[in-house]
Amino acid sequence: MLEYTIHKHASSLEDVVLIHGFGGNSKIFKLQLKAYKEHFNVITIELPGHGNSPDVDSYTEDFSWKLAAREVVKTLDFLKLKHAHFVGVSLGTIIIHQILQDAPERVKSVVMAGTVTRFNLTSKALLTFGKLIKPFTPHLWIYKLFAQIMMPKANHKKSRDSFISEAVKMKRKNFMGWYDAVQSIETTYTFVQKHAPEISKLYISGSEDHFFIDTLKEDIKSDKKASLIVFEKCGHLCNIEKYRKFNEVSVNFLKGQFEAVKKIS
Repeated sequence: MLEYTIHKHASSLEDVVLIHGFGGNSKIFKLQLKAYKEHFNVITIELPGHGNSPDVDSYTEDFSWKLAAREVVKTLDFLKLKHAHFVGVSLGTIIIHQILQDAPERVKSVVMAGTVTRFNLTSKALLTFGKLIKPFTPHLWIYKLFAQIMMPKANHKKSRDSFISEAVKMKRKNFMGWYDAVQSIETTYTFVQKHAPEISKLYISGSEDHFFIDTLKEDIKSDKKASLIVFEKCGHLCNIEKYRKFNEVSVNFLKGQFEAVKKIS
C-alpha cells in the first residue's frame, strides 16, 4: 500500500489526487495545498520508493510505469474512490498518463505541470551519460547534476532547491529503479489520446522548460481535449516558480470541470 494523506473538505464532494515527481514527495505541492483545500478533498500519494511507500524492489514483478500506476489505482480502491481529478508534476505527469492509458475510467480530469511525454536529443544524451556513470557515482550527485541542467537559471533556484531537498532521503536502489524506468517514458503517452479522448487535460509549463516543452507541444496538438498554458520566464517546476498563477489557473480549471458536470446532470 502506498503512503497517502487525506485533507478532507467540510462539504466538497470532489476529490483531487496529487502525484509528485522523481526523488521528492508530496511536499512539492506545499504551495498548492492551502488553495486546493479551500475547494476540494485533497489526497496526496507517495509513489513507490518515496516517503514510507514500499521500495521499488519489494514487488514480485519488475518495476515499471504500469506497476506504479496500478499501485496508485489500488490506493484509490482502498480509499473507495471510484474516480478523481488528478494533478501531477514532472514524473507525476508520466504516472497520470499511464493511468489515462490503463484505467481512464478512474480519471475525471487532469492538471499537469512540467509535463514529460518524451525526451529530446539533449536529454537523451544526458540520460545516456547518467546510465554510464551511475554504477560508480553517488546517485545524489547524478540527481543534482540533472537538476542543475534542467533548471539552470537564477529564477529556477527555488525550484531546483526544492527538487533536491527531499531527494537526499531517497535510497540508492529506489533511485536506480526509477532511473531505469525513465528510459521508456515514451510508452506512457502512446495511447493517451486513444484511450482517454473525452477527458479534459490542462497542461501548464514554463517557457524555459527546455527539455520538455517542445515535445509536449508536438505531442498534444492533436488532442482536442488538451489545453496548454505557458508561463513566460519560468522553468520546469512552474507550480513552485509561479505558484500564485498556477494555483489560480488550476483551481479555476478544476472548478470548471465540476460546474460542467453539474450542468450536464
